[in-house]
Amino acid sequence: MRGELFSKAGDGFARVQAICKWVHENVTFGYGFANDTKSAFGVYQDRKGVCRDFTHLAIAFCRCLNIPARYATGYLGEIGVPPAPPGDFSAWFEVYLGGKWWTRDARHNARRIGRVLMARGRDRRRRGADHSVRRREPEAIHRLD
Repeated sequence: MRGELFSKAGDGFARVQAICKWVHENVTFGYGFANDTKSAFGVYQDRKGVCRDFTHLAIAFCRCLNIPARYATGYLGEIGVPPAPPGDFSAWFEVYLGGKWWTRDARHNARRIGRVLMARGRDRRRRGADHSVRRREPEAIHRLD
């Protein structure tokens, strides 16, 4: 992954949009490409995958460029888009810019409505990005014996 790939994209939202566009245009979607052990670099190399692969690659690009990003997953129906196969579980990502988290989707690379968030990964924001967020200590593990 070369640093020059997004160097002319500007900063912040423009760079994230350039990442989404690049992943959307350079990775082919197909359920037959699903492989639960594929890394972001593997997706970059063979340019095939499912929504989680698009998401992992976009997150990797963002993090390489010091843009906090985290994985999100849930249900994405076919609302407001041309008829297609029925909606399904999907993966997208969120970036932390301008003091809040923003939803982005490299697979579709278009605004979509009707996302039902089920889970998201964690990514620490840069120090000073939000002083109200404190690092939590690990919760105690309670044994049942």
